[in-house]
Amino acid sequence: MTETVMLGLIGDNITRSQSPKLHRTAGILAGLHVTYERLIPKDMGLSFDEVFEQARRSGFRGINVTYPYKEIVAASVEVSDPLVRAIGAVNTVVFDPQGPKGFNTDYTGFMSAYRKVRGTENPGTVCLIGTGGVGKAVAFGLIGLHTREIRCVDLDPTKARNLAKALRALGSATVIKTYSDAETAAKGANGIINCTPLGMVGVGGSPLDGESMKGAAWVFDAVYTPVQTPFLQDAAHLGMTVITGYELFFGQGVDAWNIFTGVQLDHDALRVAIQGDDL
Repeated sequence: MTETVMLGLIGDNITRSQSPKLHRTAGILAGLHVTYERLIPKDMGLSFDEVFEQARRSGFRGINVTYPYKEIVAASVEVSDPLVRAIGAVNTVVFDPQGPKGFNTDYTGFMSAYRKVRGTENPGTVCLIGTGGVGKAVAFGLIGLHTREIRCVDLDPTKARNLAKALRALGSATVIKTYSDAETAAKGANGIINCTPLGMVGVGGSPLDGESMKGAAWVFDAVYTPVQTPFLQDAAHLGMTVITGYELFFGQGVDAWNIFTGVQLDHDALRVAIQGDDL
């Protein structure tokens, strides 16, 4: 009898998340029986910590963590990777007998997404809107891509400054600046990135209007439900290269799968298997 691999996702507003589909399909392709549950604390009438502990005690192999808990969970797990400790956000947890281990596949997933669309081209000067959990991971991914300049934008100036401090501590050649206004930060930028919930199903909106985006060459939106957000639609209308949140979703998902199971996958076969109208 095939052993069941129990996985799950803790987050808010995740009823349309495609993570269950990705991991269950990966299980089928790998010959494993995989269950993957959506765990929404407010719907369960529990706190994040209570849901986390319930998953651990229930025999889950691991969980993914999404908005708004990526920074919260970092305090509850052991993180061995110094880069992930510097990011300060965790999106993948493995329940080890010695205790929960934390990882971040958002930054590797973003790098894969960027390279898939733009190859080896330098990102240039990038306006990064939103410095929460996913914003931190994407920023570290931008460092890995040798971005010339990152403009960290957040309505909370302390969050932007803290991210800038962490990025500068890496000692890279990337210039780091902070802004509280996205329109100002977007002026003269080569790339514009949305790492806020704006545009997500149930949230709506956009971090910038089309007029403020003019002049940029490319955009990326971390939101992937829906894939074509108003932000990306405006960018496409202006002729910019678009990198969708789906590419980040796929990249972080296969990296998380490898952490959960260690079983190699045919990524092309998985991509084809999970594509559908519900994306």
